[in-house]
Amino acid sequence: MTSTTAAKVRKIPPGPLEYLRRWPLQAWLVLVGIFLYAPLVSLMAFSFNDSKRNIVWQGFTLKYYVKALNNDSLITAFGNSMTIALCSTVISVVIGAMAAIVLWRFRFVGKTAFNAGLAIPIVVPEICMGVGMLVFFAKVLPWPHNLPWPLDLGNIIIAHVSFSFPFVAVVVRARLASFNRELEEAAKDLGASEFRALMDVVVPHIQPSLIAGGLLAFTLSLDDFVITFFTAGPDTITFPVKVYSMVRFSVTPEVNAASTILIVITVLLTFLALKFQGSGALTAGHGADDK
Repeated sequence: MTSTTAAKVRKIPPGPLEYLRRWPLQAWLVLVGIFLYAPLVSLMAFSFNDSKRNIVWQGFTLKYYVKALNNDSLITAFGNSMTIALCSTVISVVIGAMAAIVLWRFRFVGKTAFNAGLAIPIVVPEICMGVGMLVFFAKVLPWPHNLPWPLDLGNIIIAHVSFSFPFVAVVVRARLASFNRELEEAAKDLGASEFRALMDVVVPHIQPSLIAGGLLAFTLSLDDFVITFFTAGPDTITFPVKVYSMVRFSVTPEVNAASTILIVITVLLTFLALKFQGSGALTAGHGADDK
């Protein structure tokens, strides 16, 4: 291709549906990105500020990260958040996968209502769900607060599972939409039982979505504040609630450091979830067929 031809190709105007090649939309996307992420970037930048007054930059330091990591109550709260997130993730993946398989495979009375009910925790405002959980654990299922750790976190784990597993079900169900039912029938024809066909054929196909849904549930649980605030007992506190209690007194670089740690963990887990769902989930099981 000659330079003249290449220049003509580069000067081809964008088509009517090529919106991202139009500079007004590109400028708008840049402005939206700045609006969304500038506060987070400034928070992370000021976590390295060598000043007790958070709005005045005095120099670069890591002492507030050291101070945050040596804060026993903050470490305890982080341990509670990790325990709750891990437990709720395991339970949410199991329940969410089972719900997705039931909706995908079977026809039964009330399936539409069950499907709609599965979406309620996703669309209901979190504050409403938090108040509902408060009433539930106060009147319907009072949870004792003198239990040994981690049993004292049981009410928070149940609350987190209630809003996490529908997200797992949505992800797994989307993956099941691309499954070829003939593979399962072939496994049964070769002598596999119903359970064996499920574990050897269906589960490997949905494995990327299980991982992605688990990481999504872990991130949602680790970040949750509203529902945890309403369900936590007087002796249990999680990392987001602890950061909120620190902010109530003053926004110091230590608060920024603790928030930055949580942001970094959340971003990494979200990136992994998107990677497994976006690339692994789309290519798993199809590589050999595409060659």
